[in-house]
Amino acid sequence: MLAVGFYFMRRNKDIDDYYVGGRGMSSGHIGLSVVATDVGGGFSIGLGGLGFAIGLAGSWMLFTGLVGAWLSAYFLIPKIFGLLRRHKLFTFPEIFFHLFNSRVAFLAALVSAIGYIGFTGAQILAGAKLATATFPDLSLQSAVWIMGLTAVIYTVFGGLKAVIYTDTVQWIILMAGLIFIGIPMSYFAVGGYDAIKATLDPSFFNLFNLPWVDLFNWALTIIPIWFIGMTLYQRIYASRDEKTARKAWFLAGIFEWPIMAFMGVLLGLFARVALQQGMFDELGYTDLASIDAEMGLPLLLRSILPVGLMGLMMSAYFSAIMSTADSCLMAASGNVLTDIIGRYTNLSEHKLLRYSQYVTFAIGALSLLLATQMNNVLDLMLMSYSFMVSGLFVPLLAALFFRQKSSVAAWWSILIGGSTTLSLEVLIVNNSFHIPLDLNPNLFGITAALITYFSIAKYKSNELPTYRR
Repeated sequence: MLAVGFYFMRRNKDIDDYYVGGRGMSSGHIGLSVVATDVGGGFSIGLGGLGFAIGLAGSWMLFTGLVGAWLSAYFLIPKIFGLLRRHKLFTFPEIFFHLFNSRVAFLAALVSAIGYIGFTGAQILAGAKLATATFPDLSLQSAVWIMGLTAVIYTVFGGLKAVIYTDTVQWIILMAGLIFIGIPMSYFAVGGYDAIKATLDPSFFNLFNLPWVDLFNWALTIIPIWFIGMTLYQRIYASRDEKTARKAWFLAGIFEWPIMAFMGVLLGLFARVALQQGMFDELGYTDLASIDAEMGLPLLLRSILPVGLMGLMMSAYFSAIMSTADSCLMAASGNVLTDIIGRYTNLSEHKLLRYSQYVTFAIGALSLLLATQMNNVLDLMLMSYSFMVSGLFVPLLAALFFRQKSSVAAWWSILIGGSTTLSLEVLIVNNSFHIPLDLNPNLFGITAALITYFSIAKYKSNELPTYRR
C-alpha cells in the first residue's frame, strides 16, 4: 500500500490528479472504491457485532446502503454532472458556493471535515480492536499508531488515485479472505449447520428479528449520507462521465446488500456460536457479560485460524479498514484545503499540491488522537454520519431540488441542524437525556434544519456568491 502511494506521488501533476484522480476513472475502479470506502473495515467489524448480537437481521443495516446508492444514482448524479458542465468542482461544499454563497460553503466544509475526522478515527479504532484481539502482546495504542500511520502516509503522498487503486486491491483481498478463508473455516470450526441451529435461539435466523425503530434510525442516517458524503462526490468527479458514475453506484449498491451484508453478519453469528460452545473460555471470555459484541469476530478468527491463514485474513480486514480510513482522510483534507484555505488565499497550483499533503497529514494526526479516546466503532461512525447528515442534507436538497433558494436560510439550517444532533448525542452519551422510542437524534436535527430553512427562506431570497474562483 505504501508503494502505491509513492508511485502516484511521482505521477500526480496537479490538484486535479491529487483530489479527483484526473477525472478519467472507470466504473469498475470507482464502484469498488465506493463500496470499499462505505463498508470498509469499520462496518465489517460493526456488522460482525450486529450478527453476534441479533443474527441475520443485522444485514438490514446495509440494505439502507443499497437504497441510498441507487437513489443517488438516479436523482443526484445527473444534477451533479449538470453542474460539472458549468464549473470545475473538487469538493462537495463547492456546490453550496455556486448555488448559495461562500459563507454557506465555508460552514458546510467545516461540518464535513469534522464529521470525516470522526469517521477516520472510527476506522483506525476498528483496526486497533481487530489487532489487539488477534495479537495479545500488541497494545491498543501501538495498534492505533501502526494502522493510522500506514494509512496516513500513503494517502498523504499518493492522493485520490492512490486511494482508488489501493481500494480496488484492498476490496479484492477482503472478498477473497471472507469467501475462501473466514466463512468456510468458521462454519466448519463451530460444527456446521446442525451445531449452529442447536446452539442458537431461532430468532438469530429470523430476518425480521429487528425493531422497526432500528431500521428507521439506520435509514435516516445512512441513506442521506449518499447525498452529502464528500468521499462519494470525489468519486463522482473522478468518473469519466455521467454514465460511468451511475453504473459504478449501481454496482456498489449490489456489493453492499446482499453480498457484504450477509457475509459480515454470518461471521458475527458464527462468533456467537463459538462463545456459547466455550471456544473463548481460555481467552477469558466465558459468557455474554464478559465480551464486547464487536470483539466476537476478531476472537473467532484468532481461535480457529492457523498461522499463515491467520495472516491472510488479518491482511483482508486491515486492508478494508485502510480503504475507508484513507478515503475519509482525503475527504476531510479536500474540505479544509479547497473550501477553507484555498477559498481565501491565492496559492499557486504547485503550492496547493504541497499544502494538500501537509493538511492531509495534520488531519490524520487529529483522527489518530480521536481514535485513542473512543471505545465503540459503530457508535463513532454513526455519530459522525448523523452530525453531517443533520447539518448538510436539507441545504443540499434546497440547492439542487427546491425552487425557493436562500443563502441565509441554508447557513442557519446547517448550523441549527448539526448543532441540534450534536447536542442530543452529547446528552445521551452522558446519560443526561433519553429520546422516546430510542429514535435517532438525527431525526430531530433534520427536522430542525428543515423548519429553519423554510422559516427563513420565506423572507430571505438567495444572494449572489461573494467570491469567484
